[in-house]
Amino acid sequence: MNTEQPADKRSSACAVFPKTYRLTKTDDFSSVFGFRKTVRGRYFLLHYRVRAAEEATGARLGVVVAKRLLRRSVDRNLVKRLARESFRIMRCRLRAYDFVLRLSTKPVPLDRRVLAEEIRGLLGKMISPER
Repeated sequence: MNTEQPADKRSSACAVFPKTYRLTKTDDFSSVFGFRKTVRGRYFLLHYRVRAAEEATGARLGVVVAKRLLRRSVDRNLVKRLARESFRIMRCRLRAYDFVLRLSTKPVPLDRRVLAEEIRGLLGKMISPER
């Protein structure tokens, strides 16, 4: 068992993805879609909404991958994993927004490297300038 402590505790604390940083309720998704602010990429749309001051700080993420675009659950789960991993790594630098990442067009062929780069690029546009 590895009992070593990480050199930078702040970076390791920022690299977690607990349930508090996920959009889980239908109302959360609806409020983000209703705000109508988006950033468009080749395959994805990143919808976002500024979180109110009384809400908890930090960014939250929801992912939508339609079955009509990717029929196989393996492929849908791959896209969700790529999105969550990119968000987890960048979460500390993101603004306190609610994000919904939605697959908008069918990626042919399904190249995980291209999808991951696009997700990082879209989230990179939302990085807070003061951090």
